[in-house]
Amino acid sequence: MTRAHETVLSFTFPSERRARVVADALGPEIGEIDDARSAATVDREGDAVRIRVLADDLVALRAGVNSWSRLIAVAERVGTGRD
Repeated sequence: MTRAHETVLSFTFPSERRARVVADALGPEIGEIDDARSAATVDREGDAVRIRVLADDLVALRAGVNSWSRLIAVAERVGTGRD
């Protein structure tokens, strides 16, 4: 099914290693927080992590963006402790 709305959140990190740690931390969440109205994917390319949020409506898109923004903030804090 094609979703009506989408956005891409892109985050650049100081190193490829840090980006990998963050992307790996987010990996288990893929599919776990998706619901009938929204879904997301996480990709890493070099030192950048991209989260693509797809949703049926703007309310679901906003909720997805908020959820993934919080998750990446936590993953960044945890990843900082590993450097």
